[in-house]
Parts: sequence; structure tokens; C-alpha cells
Amino acid sequence: MTNLQPPELAFAPTILVGVDFGLPNFDGELEELGLLAQTAGLTPVARITCKRKAPDAALFVGSGKADEIKLLAAQHGAVEILFDQSLSPAQQRNLERHLELPVNDRTLLILEIFGQRARSHEGKLQVELARLQYLSTRLVRRWSHLERQSGGIGMRGGPGETQIELDRRMINDNIKKIKERLIKVKRQHQTQRRQRERRDAFNISLVGYTNAGKTTLFNALVKARAYAADQLFATLDTTTRQLYLGEAGRSVSLSDTVGFIRDLPHGLINAFQATLQEAVDADLLLHVVDAASPNFLEQMAEVQRVLREIGAAEIPQVLVFNKLDALDAAARPLQLEDSYDLAGVQTPRIFLSAAQGEGLALLRQRLARIVSGGELPAQDAQYSAQAGDTPF
Repeated sequence: MTNLQPPELAFAPTILVGVDFGLPNFDGELEELGLLAQTAGLTPVARITCKRKAPDAALFVGSGKADEIKLLAAQHGAVEILFDQSLSPAQQRNLERHLELPVNDRTLLILEIFGQRARSHEGKLQVELARLQYLSTRLVRRWSHLERQSGGIGMRGGPGETQIELDRRMINDNIKKIKERLIKVKRQHQTQRRQRERRDAFNISLVGYTNAGKTTLFNALVKARAYAADQLFATLDTTTRQLYLGEAGRSVSLSDTVGFIRDLPHGLINAFQATLQEAVDADLLLHVVDAASPNFLEQMAEVQRVLREIGAAEIPQVLVFNKLDALDAAARPLQLEDSYDLAGVQTPRIFLSAAQGEGLALLRQRLARIVSGGELPAQDAQYSAQAGDTPF
């Protein structure tokens, strides 16, 4: 992985490992981890899962399962092991000694992808901050030169605790500098937002699970050319454009934000506060949902959890169930506009296909009514979904 292993390991055969602790969001097929691995340039060659009541303190999966993973890796010629859960530094170190292979976890994988995709100065700073915070707890695992130190002329001392402290101090100094630079970036954003407020701008932010189609919808609404692809975390940097709503006779500010994902590392949430601030300061959130995903309910719940964490849970939402074109005929809703019970609140919902353009006119009309009439989505009950009308 970036800065942690040689570049020749890119596209390396990788074993995926998941542990079921009885939590409802366990991905038994490790599909999302596989997509993340492919997005980072790795090649999953085998998958293995197991059930445990609690993580093993030393090896996370226990010695028996660790032996099984080692055998599977040898059979498939794997050069790396990737866990779907976060590992402690000690567990990671112990697993590498036991398996005799590099071991990484979901947290580092997401950091790697973010590092590959960040384009703006701010995005790169945020990724570097999260990466340094992650590495600061793993110094003893990666650098062999830290295991010894000079004890005098021609002498060699014991474990290099002094060198480790020097490296840790260097990392902490870099973290401090990056935080100071991010504070300046945040102030610049605040100045830009105050300017928009003075212009009486109405701010709308697109939020949603990664690969739900936010950027495709953003491009369709504002005729932009932001990068969009059928992959996880295709875009990381917030992009803002003006959207003209003819029915309301005015323009609004529309922002495309980074996608959310299950078990998003807390360090990334903290590091991306400046980017996610666009969502916190929005007047309205367009919560984009992949209607064709079998896991859309869990994905919606994860987005709501992150919104609560960043202080944006009380902002009015409009649910946009995207990828209508990917639904089977029998699964298509009878009407493209209704309301949905979101955490006890009747929330407007619109089905559309951002790629095909179907339903975009309904969304524009809904936004125009909200902007021109001050209609709060949470109070709207004009379109109440009837039981049996739709499988959603």
C-alpha cells in the first residue's frame, strides 16, 4: 500500500478476510471489501470468513483460523492479507509474524484510495493528516531501522526507543503543521460561505453512500463535467456550481461532496471536516440512494449516522432514489414521487435515473417549490407512500 509497502506489490494477489461478530452489517460475501481492494489496485484471489463472539486479543481471528489463512495464501500465491475490520497495531504485528506476509485492514485500504483520488490542495492535506494519524500508532511495525540504535563509537545498543520517539515527534510535528494549514483552508471556506449568504444564496449539498451516483446527478443538473465513474470514491473533493431553477426564477448553490461508506475511519471523518462542512452549512440535503442496491437500507442508515456525527442530521432532506434504469420492471415504483419515513419523519422521495435523465424534471420542480415557497421537506405530506405501492 502507499508508503507502507513496495510499489511492485500493486495489483498483488490478495486474500480477503472477514469476521462475523454477530453485527447486522456484516458483509458475508466481502463484496464491498473486494470492490475497495480493486479500486486500490489489488487483485482479490480468495475470500475467507469466520464467526467469533469477540476478537482474539493477539491474532484477531485466533491461531487456528490464522493457520488456515496462511495455508490459503500459499495455495493462491497471495502476497498480502486484507481484513474487513480495523486491526490494532499489536494484532497487525502479530498476524504479520504468524502469516509471514504483509497484513492490512479496511482503514488503511480506504486511506490508500483517498490518497489516490485526492486532487485539490485541501483534499491532499486531509488525506495526509489521516494517514499520519494512522501511522503514528504503528511505528514499531514497519521500520526495521528502529529496532537498534548506536550506543557509542563502534558500539550497538538495545532497542531503538530513542529513534522511535524521534520519528513519532517528527510525525506529530507534521500533524500539527497540517492541522494549522487546514484551519486556514477552513477560514477561506467560511469567508466564501459568508459571501454566498450575503447574496441570499440557497445552498444544497448532495450526500449519500459511495457509488450511489451523486456526481452523475450533479453533472446532469448543472451540466458540469465532474469526474464520475462506476467505482467507489470516484470523487473526493467538493465541487460547487450554480443551478438555475426556472420554475423558481432563481439560482441555487449545488455542492457535490465525498461519498460515505460503512466503517469510515473516524480519522477520515475528522480530517475531512472542512470538506463535509458544505453539508453542515447546507439549507437542504439531497440524499442520493442507489435504488438498485440490495443493501440500500443499510447504506441509508450509514449516511444518517455520519450526518449525525458531523452535526448535519437536522438539516431537511429530499431522498433521491437513483439508478431507476437498473431496476427490474417488477421492482419499479408505481409513482416516481412519494414520501418515505426517514427516522420518523415523512421525507419527500423522488425516483430517477441520473444517467438516463428520467425523473430529473420532477426533482427540479420539487427543488423550485422548496426554494420559492420555503416548503420544509419534513413537513410535506402531499405524497404519502401507500402500503404495497412500491417494494421500497
